[in-house]
Amino acid sequence: MSRFGAHTKKVEKVVLACDHAGYLLKNVLKEKLQEYGYAVIDKGAYRLDEDDDYTDFVVPAMKEVVKDLEHTRAIILGGSGQGEAIVANRFAGIRAVVFNGQYKPEDGRMVPHEIVTSRQHNDANVLSLGARFLNEEEALHAVKLWLETPFSREERHVRRNKKIDEMTQHG
Repeated sequence: MSRFGAHTKKVEKVVLACDHAGYLLKNVLKEKLQEYGYAVIDKGAYRLDEDDDYTDFVVPAMKEVVKDLEHTRAIILGGSGQGEAIVANRFAGIRAVVFNGQYKPEDGRMVPHEIVTSRQHNDANVLSLGARFLNEEEALHAVKLWLETPFSREERHVRRNKKIDEMTQHG
C-alpha cells in the first residue's frame, strides 16, 4: 500500500498543536487522550502567549504526522480552526477537517454527523477544532468519536482520496 493509501492500522499516536486560542482546551484533550491510552506528542503551544502564530505549531505537528500516516493522527486547535486546517492541508498525505460543532438544522432535516463522515468518507487524519466554538464536553466527545470511527473503505471513497493524494504528490 502506498504511503498515502488508506489507513488500515490502529491509531497509536496523536499529535497535538494549538495557538493561544486553543491552549487551554489542548491541555484538557492531552490529559484525556493519555487516559484513553494514546501516545501523545505535544507540539505546542507550551504557554499562553496572545501574540503566538498557529503556523509555528501546526507545521511541526504535520511534519510529525507525515512520518507515519498509518499510525498517527493530529488534533490541532485555534480560535476557529480554519487557519490551522489550511496550513495542515498544505502537506502531502494530510486530510484536515474543521469541526466547530455539529450543525443542527431547524427545518427538521437530518444531517449526518460531520465527525463520522470525515472519517468514514474522507479518511481525515487531522481534526482542526475551533476552540472558541466548543466547550470541553463537546470537544472531548468529538475527539473520541473521530478517533474511534474507521474509514469505510468503500470504493468511491478510496477512489476520491486517491485522487486527492495524487494531487498533493504531483502538484
